[in-house]
Formats: sequence, structure tokens, C-alpha cells
Amino acid sequence: MNDSGRIVIRLVKSPIGAKEEHKRTLRALGLRKLGQEVTKTDGPVVRGMASAVTHLVEIVEQGS
Repeated sequence: MNDSGRIVIRLVKSPIGAKEEHKRTLRALGLRKLGQEVTKTDGPVVRGMASAVTHLVEIVEQGS
């Protein structure tokens, strides 16, 4: 894991029908619309949130 790097998280599947907990996780990541991307600092908290909704998002690592 690269703590100084950044990751891009893109919402690729609709959260309609997903568990409420997963919907809240997407909102906390800042994802609201399908196809929307957010750039976050890579770290264990963000990685954990993204891994909880891997079936709804696409994760792209950026270099530091």
C-alpha cells in the first residue's frame, strides 16, 4: 500500500437494491451519481471503505 499516493474510485454500478450500509459507505466516499469519480488519499480507512463496496465501484491507483 502506498500511503502517500492517491486512488480514484468510480461508481460503476447503481446502488439501487444494495444494502443500506453500502449506500451509506458510497455517500461517505462522496459518490452520488453513476459514473462519478472521486480522488482520495490512499490509506487504510479509504481502502477499507472501498473494499466494502467493490461490487459497485472501480478502483484505480495513481502514482505518487
